[in-house]
Amino acid sequence: MAGVGFSLKKLRDDDSYTGLIRLYGAAGIISSGPWLLSILTLLFIGIIGRQLVPNTVALQRFQVSVTWLFAASLLWTGPLQLMFTRFIADRDYLGEHDQTLPNLHGALAVVGAATFALAVPFVVQFEDSSWLFKWLLASAFVVLSQTWMAIIVLTGLRAHMHVFGCFALGYGVTFIGCMLGAPYGETGLLGGFVAGQSALLFSSLAVLAKKMPAKTPVAFRFLERRSLFFELGVVGLLYNLGVWIDKLIFWWSPGTGQRVLGPLYASEVYDLPIFLAYLTIVPGMAVFLVRVETDFAEAHHAFYAAVRNGAPLLRLETLCQEMTDSARRAVVDIVKIQGITLVVCATVGPWLLSVAGISELHLPLFYIDAAGVALQVIMLAVTSMFFYLDRRRAVCWLTGMLFVSNASLTWLTQRMGPEFYGYGFAIAMAITSLVGLVALSRTFQHLVRDTFMRQPVVS
Repeated sequence: MAGVGFSLKKLRDDDSYTGLIRLYGAAGIISSGPWLLSILTLLFIGIIGRQLVPNTVALQRFQVSVTWLFAASLLWTGPLQLMFTRFIADRDYLGEHDQTLPNLHGALAVVGAATFALAVPFVVQFEDSSWLFKWLLASAFVVLSQTWMAIIVLTGLRAHMHVFGCFALGYGVTFIGCMLGAPYGETGLLGGFVAGQSALLFSSLAVLAKKMPAKTPVAFRFLERRSLFFELGVVGLLYNLGVWIDKLIFWWSPGTGQRVLGPLYASEVYDLPIFLAYLTIVPGMAVFLVRVETDFAEAHHAFYAAVRNGAPLLRLETLCQEMTDSARRAVVDIVKIQGITLVVCATVGPWLLSVAGISELHLPLFYIDAAGVALQVIMLAVTSMFFYLDRRRAVCWLTGMLFVSNASLTWLTQRMGPEFYGYGFAIAMAITSLVGLVALSRTFQHLVRDTFMRQPVVS
């Protein structure tokens, strides 16, 4: 998302209430719009599909399959996503714009071949499913993995409305395809999902082909040793593991999970409350985008421009303090807006669960999951600021801490009883956010010194 703040400058300059609404509305669409489109589309498919499928078991199998497809594709491509993003950012900085599209085609080829090789032995385990369903499942895994790679490049071009438009097209096709395929059970529903994801992928590539020059059709420079930042790969893997590990534990535990289809498990107790809790992330993500990617990004740019231009020490210390203040404001504003969101959740929680058809017995779990999601926004802000400062090792430690703490605490609290469900996820996010804030504060304290002392010695 780096650089998106420049697209919001004009909206931010309008201090009227209308300008603020436009600013945060645009930030909400950019940060959460595509994600909300996908979630809401799948939600409506679940609601309307009940009237169209031969039996509700087919609908459940489809929903569980899609959930696992999202989890598996993010875990599988997470390491390459961050490394490829850095590669594309470096090409942009060096003015090598004609290298973006060929290397994206190369990345799609590598991801497609590797994902298909991984999918084939996996789908064979679905012994009770038809070969058509297995083929669609493998195809969905491949297309979804490739889609993440195309979307990160499109986002890097700051073509945010194009991203939203591609998601609208893709999930519009998904909805129509699933409605047409619903009478054929989970196979028809999955066919509609594959059609929609394919529309999303190819529309993204079409936009990129119009925007980006290319001298060669395919390139693999992103695989060169100097282009591979393995710390970013570790971060991509650990972050996605840290976010998904509590779900996996609940899915695989005998007391909370049950086998739905082939090797795929689900947890009726845990899945729906955490799903609804993630809807509360939207206000915090809008504030995150405005404060971190606009205010902090500008302060960061001013500080390092002064470093490159040889500004005096007093000027550097002043700019460093301004950057520190912008980081503090970002965190405080996120805490405020997510606090308000939690109060709203406490008010409308019973109504929201009733609309979703969930028993009010899940309310405590929904509340604690919403608190964990709010803390996750803070963690995202902290890691983003560390990325701006190029502190990759610090992010490695934080994401590793998230994975270990979420896994261990979820396992522990799950065995303490249903009244403690969700606390492992929330406490892990709290620990990671707190440690990250302390580490970030210390980094800012010594930033001027480290900026010069960490440079290599040249004879």
